[in-house]
Amino acid sequence: MDDLPNVVQSVLQTPDVTSLQAAPLAHKPRILLLYGSLRERSYSRFLTLEAARLLETFGAETRIFNPSGLPLPDDHPADHPKVQELRDLSMWSEGQVWCSPERHGAMTGIMKAQIDWIPLEMGAMRPTQGKTLALMQVSGGSQSFNAVNQLRILGRWMRMITIPNQSSVAKAYQEFDDAGRMKPSAYYDRVVDVMEELVKFTLLTRGISPYLTNRYSERKAATEKAVLADTKAI
Repeated sequence: MDDLPNVVQSVLQTPDVTSLQAAPLAHKPRILLLYGSLRERSYSRFLTLEAARLLETFGAETRIFNPSGLPLPDDHPADHPKVQELRDLSMWSEGQVWCSPERHGAMTGIMKAQIDWIPLEMGAMRPTQGKTLALMQVSGGSQSFNAVNQLRILGRWMRMITIPNQSSVAKAYQEFDDAGRMKPSAYYDRVVDVMEELVKFTLLTRGISPYLTNRYSERKAATEKAVLADTKAI
């Protein structure tokens, strides 16, 4: 410790392997799925539904948020029913799937609005920190990764554990039948891969998320705040 004069020793914690072995939780992994289009024939919604079917097969409990009626960020108070529904679902979830069309080389405004309505903090709670995240996109043209790359940045910003694998479905209009079911293809196989990986990461991390996201800088700030409060009380 003599070599670390800038460290506050009382709040420094050496990572402990036993703290990474939490007892398995009894309930199923809870996965929230968001999609980024309101079209009647929405390929991002179709892909999300396929993902939900796979997740349930893998033993997860899923809920899908319908963004229809969600106001633009800051255009209504946060007590708007659709905003509260979205925030409650985010708090309920242990993992999430974000699926957006690529429009003008980016995720859609509908997708971004949903993420913008979920704050980093709600009082003492953090609706997304430590939760797992899988990313998918659909596009009308050749394969692209612009939307998933942007979503990956947002996932990091929201302090989520974004899994390495991801799905990008090109020429989505060719990949779904008239009933909205995805056809067999390498794209479909990748979706299976991504959902399998998401469930594995969620099972691995959900019981130890508070430990994984417990940070030195935040412990230090909390200690300094407590000392300041005690000083003022004297």
